[in-house]
Amino acid sequence: MDTTQRTEQQRSADRRRRELLEAADRVVLRDGPQASMNAIAAEAGITKPILYRHFGDKGGLYAALAKRHTDALLASLRAALDAPAERRERVEATLDTYLAAIEARPQVYRFLMHPGEEAPTEQGFDVGKHSAPLLRRMGEELAQVIEERVDLGPDSQQLARVWGHGIVGMMHAAGDWWLGERPCSRAELVRSLADLLWGRLAAAGDKVGGPGF
Repeated sequence: MDTTQRTEQQRSADRRRRELLEAADRVVLRDGPQASMNAIAAEAGITKPILYRHFGDKGGLYAALAKRHTDALLASLRAALDAPAERRERVEATLDTYLAAIEARPQVYRFLMHPGEEAPTEQGFDVGKHSAPLLRRMGEELAQVIEERVDLGPDSQQLARVWGHGIVGMMHAAGDWWLGERPCSRAELVRSLADLLWGRLAAAGDKVGGPGF
């Protein structure tokens, strides 16, 4: 098989994988944490063994969907951080971007962060094993942004990771509670969380040579 044939086969496989993920997204939007491999296969017009051939098991499909949505969310968060505005406005915009994303697609959020919550977990699918890395990835991404932009003095890399994971944990816990109970408006929650973060963020200077924060 020559290079052109292999390239075309890879493109075809990638295209088919995207189509299956789009079918999975439609089921998740409809069913949330109850989305099953059977329902996703039916939506895609294939049998479950064919779905397994592409993703291995529900864990593989979950990981692919998680990457798809996390990539999009991280791009939105970085855009909010890069916006031409004062630091406080960008902090609030970043918090609001996260909350707006989970509010707009709550079924997707619940599938990613609470898979199996409303239905028996499918055999071989470890909820914690697959959901925890999402927050870990977001924490590392935010830590990198902080390290690049904020002057934290000695041990800046370690402190940036503490801040990154701490802020992501706060956003996740507060957002999860807010999405379930709706005790206040999104704007009120954003202001309250920004107030909690603002003391040290306001005092820290921009890193010399960095893009600023």
